[in-house]
Amino acid sequence: MRKNTTTVLAALAAAVPALAQQEKPNVIVIMADDLGWGDVSAYGNTTIHTPNIDRLATEGVCLNDGHAASATSTPSRYALFTGMYPWKNEQAKILPGDAPLLISPQQFTMPRMFQQAGYATAAVGKWHLGMGIGKIDWNSHIAPGAREIGFDYSCIIAATVDRVPTVYVENGDVVGRDANDPIYVDYDTPFPGEPTALTNPELVKMQWSHGHQNTVVNGIPRIGYMKGGERARWKDDEMAQYFLDRSCWFIDSVSRLNEPFFLYYGLHQPHVPRTADPRFVGSTQLGPRGDVVVEADWCVGQIIKKLEESHLLDNTLIVFTSDNGPVLDDGYEDGSRDTRFMHDPNGSLRGGKYSLFDAGTRVPFFVYWKGHTRHVNSPVLVSQQDLLASFGRLINQPVPDSLDSKDMLDTFLGQRMKHRDDLVVEASGRLAYRWRQYALVPPYRGPETNETGNELGVVSDWALYDLQADPTQHTDLARQKPALLRRLKKKFLRQVSGYYNPDREQETLK
Repeated sequence: MRKNTTTVLAALAAAVPALAQQEKPNVIVIMADDLGWGDVSAYGNTTIHTPNIDRLATEGVCLNDGHAASATSTPSRYALFTGMYPWKNEQAKILPGDAPLLISPQQFTMPRMFQQAGYATAAVGKWHLGMGIGKIDWNSHIAPGAREIGFDYSCIIAATVDRVPTVYVENGDVVGRDANDPIYVDYDTPFPGEPTALTNPELVKMQWSHGHQNTVVNGIPRIGYMKGGERARWKDDEMAQYFLDRSCWFIDSVSRLNEPFFLYYGLHQPHVPRTADPRFVGSTQLGPRGDVVVEADWCVGQIIKKLEESHLLDNTLIVFTSDNGPVLDDGYEDGSRDTRFMHDPNGSLRGGKYSLFDAGTRVPFFVYWKGHTRHVNSPVLVSQQDLLASFGRLINQPVPDSLDSKDMLDTFLGQRMKHRDDLVVEASGRLAYRWRQYALVPPYRGPETNETGNELGVVSDWALYDLQADPTQHTDLARQKPALLRRLKKKFLRQVSGYYNPDREQETLK
């Protein structure tokens, strides 16, 4: 146990008043990182087996048209916690590892709502929402952070596994920091004398393909430069177990105190660099990416097992989803591109991470609550940002009318097939529109970036797709349905007024 364990337990105990808390269900949101709609066997994939994730789908509500708010990480997490469209905050974009906290401590947030309802709250794993106020001193307490937006306990990584600093941050303090070996981070300038993938290629064990040629940690080159903190640096293949242990510790702690809890568990798989624990290496024929998906599934199974052993499963609602769609080569030569003919992480959908096509934001999305959900294959359109308002009704807490989150609790529990009216999705600052089964993609120009990424270089005019008849989005109906096109353009432009300028976007095409 860490030295501050007693302090954390005392804080958790003080966080929840003595009342009949267990009348309210515990809530766990498990969010994978870059997991595709076609990566889980619940949607028909036969090349990777995910029995633990599948259990949530087959005994709960399997959402077939569930979406992240964005096709990239930071914006989708921002929407999850705030219930707001990320494109309404111009800072809600992929953040470097030293970015300041994106969510204002004054904002209404999901964890703070749970706190107000008497819950103990925790964030464990992938964070990528910034911390501090800029120019972070990693050798001192870092604030504001997860605590300031509503988490009683947190053990997180600042950004992504491929970015520095490669350290864990627990309750605002770097785990294992050493005053005699201070940590320095810079995203612009390398530290003199410190090796990088370019200056010392002999240190590189995992080759980079693009954008990952800076500081080398554990033989893996990263984005950004880091100096010091040798004792604090994580070991990549131990990360899954580390965060699983922290999550189980939190569950044990609050269960002993007989408190309801909200846990955000941010899996780091299958984001690059893909480094499975040796127990899972070779568990698939798909190389590192397939192996870490199996590892992630095992982690989900261990959480379910912990709840069963603690007699908490009957009173715990579990949501499993992913922050955005899949990507194969996202900066490392790990063989993922070579497996694309064996396994389709998109599940035949078009696009992927970074893309406004459907696979960019349509993600695995399952809701399970033993004894309350039954197996339902739900075709309705929902968004992760709707979880906030839905949880508000679940625990009888008011939610501001100004949020973009919609109360879809009955849909999430499989009690009603209620569609979201429409949805604006985002990818790297660009916007597209969903209305019922139709997808409207405005004209943008940009290079293709990955096999399952940005394909918008081929869209030179407004495109319209019927996802019910054409789920792969290869038949543009814009010319066949001009009246519907005009109607949806009007709806879309009304929603994004003040945030999207069609005339400016058209200029980029010239």
